Amino acid sequence: MRSVRAAAPHDLDEERLVRLVAKGDRAAFEELYRRTSPWLAVRLRRRCADEQIVAEVMQETYLAVWRAAGAFAGAAVGGTAVGWLWTIAARRLIDAFRRRAHHAEPPPAAAPRPVAPAAEEEALAATVGGDVGDALRRLAPELAQVLQAMVLDGLSVRETAVLLGLPEGTVKTRARRARIAMREALS
Repeated sequence: MRSVRAAAPHDLDEERLVRLVAKGDRAAFEELYRRTSPWLAVRLRRRCADEQIVAEVMQETYLAVWRAAGAFAGAAVGGTAVGWLWTIAARRLIDAFRRRAHHAEPPPAAAPRPVAPAAEEEALAATVGGDVGDALRRLAPELAQVLQAMVLDGLSVRETAVLLGLPEGTVKTRARRARIAMREALS
């Protein structure tokens, strides 16, 4: 049996790559970046149209990964490396929005929802089937955005409000309406 160290980085899953990054393995970090940066950039661009902010958040995220990889708990607490990475990026994006709001005008609104479903939505629809998937697809876009941010991305009400540029009360109302709509659709 090969040891983890003997395996080439491209043969390892993301969790093992993060564990190697925690030990200072540059090749593992480069492989983690190569695998995750394209989808991370897409997810960030869906939430922020400003390419400068997206670039800054990407840089801050991977710097944080390099510095804090040792703090990654992973499967031991039911998490994944990709989820951990997204949590870091989402929080960095919120921080960037707060900095911008503090120093200047609010950031440009997130890009308008495309007519064709996004890859995230298609993946969600593929993994969540049956009545739940149907109910999710029937939600109004503004309810689906809040549901995605709070449930799928694990953001708080405050973080969701900053991310979507909405008052916290609106986020709470939309989250409640989304829960009611889902409950009604599934009853």
